[in-house]
Amino acid sequence: MMKPIQLDGSEGGGQMLRTALSLAMITGQPFRMTNIRGKRPRPGLMRQHLTCVRAAMEVSDGTADGAEPGSTELVFRAGKVRPGSYQFAIGTAGSTGLLFQTLLPALWHADGESTLVLEGGTHNPLAPPFEFLDRVFLPAVRRLGVEASLTLDQTGFAPAGGGRISAVVRPCGSLAKLELHELGTPLERSLTVVSRRLPARIPQRMLESARAVLEWDEHCLDTREDGPGMGICLLVEQRFEHGSELCSSFGEIGVLAEKIGHRAARAMQNFLGSRAAVGTHLADQLLIPMALAGGGSFTTMKPDDHVRTNIAVIERFLPVKFTVREVERGLRVIACGPA
Repeated sequence: MMKPIQLDGSEGGGQMLRTALSLAMITGQPFRMTNIRGKRPRPGLMRQHLTCVRAAMEVSDGTADGAEPGSTELVFRAGKVRPGSYQFAIGTAGSTGLLFQTLLPALWHADGESTLVLEGGTHNPLAPPFEFLDRVFLPAVRRLGVEASLTLDQTGFAPAGGGRISAVVRPCGSLAKLELHELGTPLERSLTVVSRRLPARIPQRMLESARAVLEWDEHCLDTREDGPGMGICLLVEQRFEHGSELCSSFGEIGVLAEKIGHRAARAMQNFLGSRAAVGTHLADQLLIPMALAGGGSFTTMKPDDHVRTNIAVIERFLPVKFTVREVERGLRVIACGPA
């Protein structure tokens, strides 16, 4: 029996756990994580993290010790990943997208097609919204050879949740190495507000604020949806010849709509001004696919702590080595190669 990889969960948050689960399912290497989310205000496993653990157990016929609410230590052992039809409900507004990304690498290694129905939050301020996964993340990993698709069945805002996404994942062979240093010619761009049970003037104020910052004259789309709870999300998207970026901001009680609009617009301005090919969220999400492909590189903005901790976990499971190099002010190259 293989000795578990020892991981200190105090170095990061839930992403450390999700990365470890993904790689344990693929490699068959067990892990023990202690001090889970140790530096968070509420340490230990929360409901959304437990759903990821239990989903990984079901998909890989695995076992886990310590899979309980509030647990700060977990031992996970994967079996063989099995294709099939799976349905998982987080039970809160926890991100369905992060759950999808936990299972995706394992399922593309399975020997058959899989379908997923995931219930919880789809538009959560602590995770990229559904549209980011569908229009930025999935097109990027398709460049490596990943075959997967997503459908938004029901929007779920925090804190009510109640959202649902469906996914299809097909097995793929060896992945192509990612080399993404320039996005190429700018193409379409858009401003969209997704809202529920809020007066029409709020989305319009948010859109006008973002439009003024960016000086975009594109048509703005205001989408109102039925469903549980209320919420609002602004999506600022720019497509390019070789990829896309989507910046988002979420309504908050007591925060002016104009400030929310300004926040997403400034994030897009910063990305465009950096001349990076990959935004900060996508940079973190491409690390596992790039490592599984055995190498590659891309340009990005100054990485956040998620990238550092994610790299540290990946290098414990796979024989790869990452480098992060500054090439000019505000622009980095993240590269991966054999250890």
